[in-house]
Amino acid sequence: MKITGSARLAGIIGWPVAHSLSPLMHNIWIEEYGIDGAYIPLPVEPKNVAVVVAGLKLAGFRGLNVTVPHKETVFGLADVSDRAAQDAGAANLLLFGAEGLEARNTDGYGLAASLRESLGADSIRDHPVVIWGAGGFARAAVCALSDMGASEIRILSRDKTRAESLSAQHAARTNTKLAGGGFENWPAAARDAVLLVNATSAGMKGPSIDLPLNVLPDTAAVCDAVYNPLETQLLARARSRGLRAIDGLGILMHQAVPSFAAFFGVEPKISAALRDTLERALRHGG
Repeated sequence: MKITGSARLAGIIGWPVAHSLSPLMHNIWIEEYGIDGAYIPLPVEPKNVAVVVAGLKLAGFRGLNVTVPHKETVFGLADVSDRAAQDAGAANLLLFGAEGLEARNTDGYGLAASLRESLGADSIRDHPVVIWGAGGFARAAVCALSDMGASEIRILSRDKTRAESLSAQHAARTNTKLAGGGFENWPAAARDAVLLVNATSAGMKGPSIDLPLNVLPDTAAVCDAVYNPLETQLLARARSRGLRAIDGLGILMHQAVPSFAAFFGVEPKISAALRDTLERALRHGG
């Protein structure tokens, strides 16, 4: 890795951030493409987000990726934002430009790309899907699944009011039918769904959401946004039920492509070798 006084610098903020594979992945690409730069993990407490962002901009960073719990906070700090960030009300990419802070959201892009790769381009078109969760990633997932042609998106959360609010907020932005509810609505929501997306962090630390999967059709797929651990309890249960299981590593890799291009000026390629390296890192503790 070449680093000089002219190096392009970027990083990721979160609390915690030690679990993130983004530094490994971005630095592999930096090495592969011979870029004078570095990508750095930065643990930032929620109370310090604004001051850290301002300091890193002054220090010459190109920008930041953003993970939980800061996605909605940084969206609020931005001077301008792309449509994906506006639709999600959250950002996972913050760029430092001449016009100030620019918020983008590539989570939905990553989810859609991963689903197309795993299931096919028209896998959910004209079919209902279910999202668990009503936070930043769930907002991005609603947009992505709507763009992929889902006939109905059913958003379920422990906080029923939050799921209903998310559904109402997005109803005017899409032609897809939206419905929000609590986890008690799961059996009815699952009965004809072709896809379940876990858009929460449950399973990253502690147990996954323990709702029965036997109410899903036999042909349904389960996608978990969590990638560390790679095999979450939810995905293990899906496989034991005979359902197609899609881990969060594909989402991570695909959402990183536009971020890397924005930071370093090169659109990187996702390879089997990259995935193998990331999987080995996960097996050895991240």
